[in-house]
Amino acid sequence: MGSSKGEEEQGVILISDDETESTLGTSVLLVDPSEKTAVEEEKTEEVVDEECDLMVTFCKQANVMPHARYDCTIHPFERMECDTCSPLGKNADFCSQCYCYICDKLASECQNWTTSSLCHCNAHNKSKFWKEQRDFALAGVLVMFKLELTEIDADLRHGGNLLINFIQELSVEYNKYLIGEKIPPIQHECFCLPKLPPGQCSVCRSRNPEVVYKYSGVFALVTRFLNQAERENPKATAVMLLGAAKELALHKDPALSWQNHGHIDSLKLAVPYLLQRITTQLQRMLVLCDFPKNLYEKFIHFFQSISLPCHCFGFSNSLNVVPWDHVLLTTVLKGQNTTGQRTQKGRKIFLWEALPVIQARVEKLVDKMNYKEVVRYLRAVKCNDTKGLRDLRDKIPFYLCKTGDFLDAAHSLLFPVNSLACCTACRLTPFQFEVYLKMFRTGSVPTGKDIQDPAPWITTGSPLKDAVLIKQALKLLYSNLSLYRNPKCWSSLIMILGSSRLLEKSGHLHPLSLKEPPLDFQEGVLAASGSLLQELKAKVNVSLPPAIFSPQCKQYNRCFSVISHT
Repeated sequence: MGSSKGEEEQGVILISDDETESTLGTSVLLVDPSEKTAVEEEKTEEVVDEECDLMVTFCKQANVMPHARYDCTIHPFERMECDTCSPLGKNADFCSQCYCYICDKLASECQNWTTSSLCHCNAHNKSKFWKEQRDFALAGVLVMFKLELTEIDADLRHGGNLLINFIQELSVEYNKYLIGEKIPPIQHECFCLPKLPPGQCSVCRSRNPEVVYKYSGVFALVTRFLNQAERENPKATAVMLLGAAKELALHKDPALSWQNHGHIDSLKLAVPYLLQRITTQLQRMLVLCDFPKNLYEKFIHFFQSISLPCHCFGFSNSLNVVPWDHVLLTTVLKGQNTTGQRTQKGRKIFLWEALPVIQARVEKLVDKMNYKEVVRYLRAVKCNDTKGLRDLRDKIPFYLCKTGDFLDAAHSLLFPVNSLACCTACRLTPFQFEVYLKMFRTGSVPTGKDIQDPAPWITTGSPLKDAVLIKQALKLLYSNLSLYRNPKCWSSLIMILGSSRLLEKSGHLHPLSLKEPPLDFQEGVLAASGSLLQELKAKVNVSLPPAIFSPQCKQYNRCFSVISHT
């Protein structure tokens, strides 16, 4: 190996990455030349190995690099699987560069180097027991999530630290709950129906309860912790929520079945309530937060590994949230699957998700302005909460308007997604009715995320033709009795039809100024009005006399046509 004059004073250290080549371990492999000074005197001599291409021109005593205790070349090391009673052999001896395998500190700084029942000096990397001890020492409570050390960042470690403090506080509060509260006989609470004042119920007195268990203290502590968790970064929040769920699942109820406390004092009511809050938040986070795939899967597997009590079995599959790259979900979003179902190995699989998951997906897609994907998803997905899903589907016409497809939006108001539900028109308010007519008339939409947001308006497509607009407006009025009976809806229709198609950014219409209609048109309308009123008393649909319509009076004819239907 050749080198310059300035580099000749540097030593050579060979690092081995192959454990099978070294009997010392994986830390450092040192090349230890002869300590005789004659080596330095013969610097110019060359040693050539004829069997290989290696030529050594100079060597020097190597410096000892930092290494694990079991790799020390100065002090011998004895290996055992899990001996923690006392140091084995000379394992307690160490050089200045020996590190503790567990603490990852210098052996001289390890507080448990020779401590009985711990004895870190015996730790080495060939033992499963010591590897688990090392993982727990470095990862702390995060070890229960089976995270690799390379996956643990500052956010996860912060969440783990907060979780450890919470577990310690929760243990104290839970022990208080298990002790219960002793109540004097005269103050015994009545748990019967109807409830009597304390001490007056003979049934409760005969039971003679000496201890009452109230979960309110634990409930308050967990609630404060969940409030804190929701203010942290997503990774820390997920760790805290999952850890809290596992601790809650371990709680047992010592109270008698007839002690019917409220939802805060009763464990069997409080724990499901808290788990509902935890799982709902986690469901949203799994959709909205871009967790790495490995971390995403480990969070789900951790929750599935929790042994839930019988009163919490309903949460067993609550975190089975499919990722965004799931085959069924992606085909639905791309429009390749309109039904939300596929056949796999002879079984039908449906896109069935919890309402918080659906709400989170819609929220994320709307934020990205992927309105076509929102419509496809809402039309295909299924949910147990039919009312919640129906409320989300009621926004489909608005999302279609966002894409500029106003004709499809008008039809979506009148036709339900499936045959079991009623149409969106049945639930329209007068304000929504007016806004939809304004969008259909002008081809513009508000830029906000909701139809009621006071946001600037922009043009997204071609408006509906007058004939189509009048037809769809009348269908909406006939589909919703409250709209039909509201005079403001009819006046809104007449006002919008009598306005320009140009719309201000603020959403204000420009009314058209029309000249007074011809006298013959006024006389024709006046003459026809009486007969039309008589016909409307007898039947719903009437025929308008064609004589009063002329090409010169299109604007007046349109308004007259609407008025005649009122």
